Amino acid sequence: MPEPVIDRATLEGLASTTDKEFVGELIDTFLEDAPTLLAALSSTLEGQDAEGFRRAAHSLKSNGASLGAMAFSGSAKELERMGKAGDLNGAAGKVESLRAEFDQ
Repeated sequence: MPEPVIDRATLEGLASTTDKEFVGELIDTFLEDAPTLLAALSSTLEGQDAEGFRRAAHSLKSNGASLGAMAFSGSAKELERMGKAGDLNGAAGKVESLRAEFDQ
């Protein structure tokens, strides 16, 4: 059985510390911001801007983790490490994989 896209316990924990409307707003914000951040990964990769790449990956990692998208967050973390190391070789395929994870 495939791993769930969203870790229910993380999302329920977030909902228990705040109201459900706020959780809905966080989800909406993530869904609105992620495409822009994914596009930033592509453009910074094309421009070989490792620091900009790292920042976009970091935002995706943090936002995904806060909502329980653990596999997505883990993939973004790997991209963040690549940006931090300044080694973007092989990142294009990983960015496309992350985009596919988001589309799930």
